[in-house]
Amino acid sequence: MRYTDIPAAHTLVTYCKAWGIRQVVLSPGSRNAPLVLGFTSDPFFECFSVVDERSAAFFALGLSQQSGIPTALVCTSGSAMLNYYPAVAEAYYSRVPLLVLSADRPAYKIDIGDGQTIRQEGVYDKHIGFQASLLQDVTHATGRIRWMNGTAPGSEEALTRMQAGIQRENEGMIQTALSLALEEHLPVHLNIPLEEPLYGTRSYPPLPLEPRKLPKNRNVEPEGEGLLTDWQALGRKMVLVGSLPPGGLSPEVQQQLASDPSILVFTETTSNLHHKDFFPSIDSILAPIEQSDNAAASFAALRPDLLLTIGGMVVSKKIKQFLRTYPPARHWHLGPYNAYDTFFALTGHIRSDADGFLASFLGRTGNSAAKVTYRQPWARIRESYEKRRGTYLDQIPYCDFAAFGRILADIPPGYQVQLANSSTVRYAQLFDMAPENPVFCNRGTSGIEGSTSTAIGAAHNYTGPTLLLSGDLSFLYDVNGLWNNSLRNDFRVIVINNGGGGIFRILPGKEDSPAFASFFETVHHRQIAPICDAYGLDHLQAENRAELSAALSEFWKPSERPRLLEVSTPREVNDRVLLDYFEFLT
Repeated sequence: MRYTDIPAAHTLVTYCKAWGIRQVVLSPGSRNAPLVLGFTSDPFFECFSVVDERSAAFFALGLSQQSGIPTALVCTSGSAMLNYYPAVAEAYYSRVPLLVLSADRPAYKIDIGDGQTIRQEGVYDKHIGFQASLLQDVTHATGRIRWMNGTAPGSEEALTRMQAGIQRENEGMIQTALSLALEEHLPVHLNIPLEEPLYGTRSYPPLPLEPRKLPKNRNVEPEGEGLLTDWQALGRKMVLVGSLPPGGLSPEVQQQLASDPSILVFTETTSNLHHKDFFPSIDSILAPIEQSDNAAASFAALRPDLLLTIGGMVVSKKIKQFLRTYPPARHWHLGPYNAYDTFFALTGHIRSDADGFLASFLGRTGNSAAKVTYRQPWARIRESYEKRRGTYLDQIPYCDFAAFGRILADIPPGYQVQLANSSTVRYAQLFDMAPENPVFCNRGTSGIEGSTSTAIGAAHNYTGPTLLLSGDLSFLYDVNGLWNNSLRNDFRVIVINNGGGGIFRILPGKEDSPAFASFFETVHHRQIAPICDAYGLDHLQAENRAELSAALSEFWKPSERPRLLEVSTPREVNDRVLLDYFEFLT
């Protein structure tokens, strides 16, 4: 085994190993050579090479999404690290841990006209859990260093003392970064100035190290006395669950919530909750109310006295609009991390794991609101739209809505489903997902970039097969995600190709004009089959209901290569069918 001869690079590699950070995504370069050599020479690390740094960062995000452990990202100096930024922002808002390691030139080589140099310190300032630049080693390339005060230390002993201080500072910064990434599930960034020569290795470590300060359990506040007081005093209680990993709430806790008629539980597809008495497809309840003659009275009846939010970001715009217009008297958020005041009514935040807290809390609430039948009227509405949805699917023409209904009902058990933004995840909210199919989506920033790369990273760390369900623009935007040697044969992609950004035809303000088609909807005529040929995927295509059914029967079968099913739908029909669906429910 070989070791890099640069102390800072060796220290980073050693600490990552000691703290259990095993997966490392590397992008090619020269300035990051000491880190590349350090990680790839140790068989403890599983290293991936991804050329496109934007794709590399989302690929790493997918790895960490499944493992819960920070993935290390390693890039060279200059603009490379800027390409990480979309994934860093997504990780920040989705609470996915990442360790960004950017190689840099020494400070005295910044802003002097050197190539591949930018001001790298603090680049991610607004979207990072911790960031720091390590101090440059003085015992490496001593003869090349330009001393900032013009003179080098006068003796070898002085140089050794200086390096010892640098080493202490660097180890402290590394420990802080790793601790935050592991405990707070945040992206962190360490910038490493490295002087040439960069490729030197040796058969023994350049310095002895004993990594310290293993992460501690974060403090939680399990009591929730303020929430208990509100819970017992208020009648109608709405529990709104955003994105949660599979198993986020145990069956026992779900049953406790479902058994109380004063509680109405709204769930999203990304919540991975499937209790029969919960309410998925929020928009299928709210949209018909918006269009009814007694909308104000119905919304007033639905208005909760107490709102408890759990999990991450919420997709449904309609529930946001409803709760902002008819705010609850009290709004508590339950979760170990951020509490967003999404509805401008936030009362308090219980910083605890939701499942553990509720398992204890619900047993203390008593039966003070047992006579409140908040859930019952909405159960009848749910049963009605579930029946009418099937009727509507049978009578509509072939379109996005029909294709999503057919596809989501056809996914075999055991597949994890990675949903792209933006119309894809919204259509998925309108249908039931099987409990055997965990669902994920990049809803931190809700951008269309990186969906393919994230899904490929997640697939690598998932035990079963993976389906990426994407729109055409999202897929084409991240086509470099397929430039990856880690594509599994059981990786499946379905692209709903409606020839542009169909979501914009649904939003208010749509106009049938050349400007709308070119600059909002972005109509295109790109072909996906050649992309599959270029990246080694089998390509299937469907352009009507019969072809879709036939293609799906072949699509799921085992194969020697990944498969992509392109589902072409009529661009100018989809928006009207979707809007008519809500009118039909009304």
